Parts: sequence; C-alpha cells; structure tokens
Amino acid sequence: MSTSPTTPAAPATSVPAVAGDVFELAADHEQVVFCTDEATGLRAIVAIHSTALGPALGGTRFYPYASTDAALRDVLDLSRGMTYKAAVTGLDLGGGKAVIIGDPATLKTEALLRAYGRFVQSLGGRYRTACDIGTFSADMDHVARECDFVTGRTVAHGGAGDSSVLTAYGVFQGMRAAAESVWGTASLAGRTVGVAGVGKVGGHLVGHLVEDGADVVVTDVHGPAVDALVARYPGIRSVDSTRALVGGALDVYAPCAMGGAITDEVVDALSAKVVCGAANNQLAHPGVEKHLMDAGITYAPDYVVNAGGLIQVADELDPRGFSFERAQQRATGILETTRKILALAESERISPAVAADRVAEERIRTVGRLRGIWNAPRA
Repeated sequence: MSTSPTTPAAPATSVPAVAGDVFELAADHEQVVFCTDEATGLRAIVAIHSTALGPALGGTRFYPYASTDAALRDVLDLSRGMTYKAAVTGLDLGGGKAVIIGDPATLKTEALLRAYGRFVQSLGGRYRTACDIGTFSADMDHVARECDFVTGRTVAHGGAGDSSVLTAYGVFQGMRAAAESVWGTASLAGRTVGVAGVGKVGGHLVGHLVEDGADVVVTDVHGPAVDALVARYPGIRSVDSTRALVGGALDVYAPCAMGGAITDEVVDALSAKVVCGAANNQLAHPGVEKHLMDAGITYAPDYVVNAGGLIQVADELDPRGFSFERAQQRATGILETTRKILALAESERISPAVAADRVAEERIRTVGRLRGIWNAPRA
C-alpha cells in the first residue's frame, strides 16, 4: 500500500474512504496507490498486482464509477488479470492497471492527463500505462509529455497506435481455436456469432468475423456504434439488448464490453456452445466456470484470448522500436496458446479457466523466483 509524496513534481495524493479495509481487499497486491489533483479533478488509482516477471504493464481506464469502492475493486481485479495475461502469453512483464474516476466526456483534459502522467512518473517505472476503456492513443501522447513509462502512443509519436486492433485479432484467433475444439474446424464460416459491445475492440472483431463468413449479430448500449457498424457491414444484424442477444440462437457468444458478463442466468439462457470475447473478468463469480462446463459450453479464458493488445503495446518496449508486423505475428500465437489451454482442460477434466490459471501460475513460480520484486535500475 503506497501513496506518492505531495511535491511539485507530482499531484497531491490522498486515500479516499472505501467500504472495507483496503489492505484486506488488496492482500495479494504489491502496491496500491491513490492520487488526487484538485485543480484538474483527477482522482486515480494505480494497482500493481505483481512484478515477479517484470515491470507491471496495464491500461488506464477512464470511467464514471458509482463510488470509489467500485473503482478500487475494479482496478484490483483488472490488475490481477494483467499478471495472468502477461504470464500465460510468455511476456516478461508483470500486472498492473489504473483507473481514473469520472466521465471522460466531461472531465478529460490535457491538464488532467498531464497531471496523471506526473503521478505515474513518480512510480519510477514499476507501472507502465497504456490505453483502456475511455482512453485513446492521443491521450497517451499527453500523458507521455510528463512520463517516461507510457505505451500505446500514436504512430506519429513512434507508438503502436490503437491497441484494440490486435486485441480483436487475438480474440478472433482464440475463437478459431475454440471452434476447432468444438466443431473440428477453425473456421467460423456459417456460425452465428453474437457480439455484445461493439466499441473499439468489438468493432474490429466483427470485421474479422464477417471476413471469415460468420453470421454476426451485435448489440451495444451506444446506439450510434451499432448504426455505424451495420452501415459498414450491411450483412450483420442487431438486437436491442444483451439479454435479447443471449437469448437468441447463437453458436458463439462474444462479450466485449464490461466485466462480469457471464452470470449463472446467462449460462442458463445461452444456446451457444462457445463463449469467447474481449471483455476482462467475464466470469461474474467463482463457480461460473463449472456451470459453463456442466452446460457443455466451451469457455475460452478472457485473459488468454484478449492478450493481443498487451502484446501490441509491449512491443513498443523492444529496443529496436515498434513493429506492427512483429506484434501481429506474436498475437497469432494466441491460437496455439488457446489450443493448449483447451487441450489441458480436456485431459485434466478441469475448466479452461482453471487450466489457464495453472499455466500462468506455473510460469510465475518458475521464472518469477529468479526475479523477485521489480525495481527500476539505479542510475
């Protein structure tokens, strides 16, 4: 548990009141840092779950949380997922995440983003940020004016650009592996795929599915996003709600919005034989993974299939400079990783979620023990 000192070099910090004990909530985390800057309205939390494999990398989510407690719980869950994502993907990175509390449509300014950048800079490289829901590559350019530890910048500034491109590509590769496991072919041609959430990632995923010949049905709480996608791909269909999508005839369900999408009620309603989407932390509670198994539904673990974005922004850290082609080649490996996870689950008679956790935890144990807690090199 840590807060940055109040100095001219970093925004002022304070620990907001939350329901429950922060130390108890974050017992498995290395560091949780709160930040406020009254002048810009910045209220942010950075959670560093683990640096056993390297510095923590994870995006900054800008979202109007109902409470600080909700924001804290989300950032803790997301940062934990990033640790597992980096580990199972084979990256020498740890897991971290940040949230900025507020509506980006009204609160986001250059000054706020730069204040946030100074705050991240104060962590000395233990946490490296990137885009997430509510933040974009242009925002990372503002953050980088005050911070050396930023990825996901615009191409004009030498960055990887929009990481949703390879996130969607990786989800598509994972979906191909799941389809192969269930139907014996990696093609989605002729399969009905329901995509819930067609923002940055979901929109790109729809493009891959249409190209592969899938019958695509979409929904999103933001009507204009659906309208734009239907105009771009006239062959796709839309429904009014996630509930209508889940209750329809599907082969594959792809949750691509917020977490907690897979509840017991959703499992009971699904006709789909595969769940594979881009959303983080899809399983609403422990035990849903077994419910999916019992229902005969193959679950492609979220942090396995949505790792393409992490691979994309991590490539910016390569001393040779960013290469989209190299990052895409690495993201193609999500197909084989998902195959291995599903094969392990079948052979061990465990859920794919448990199988993925075992693979990630084994790498953290065997490789992480050589590294310990990551600190920036001393000058």
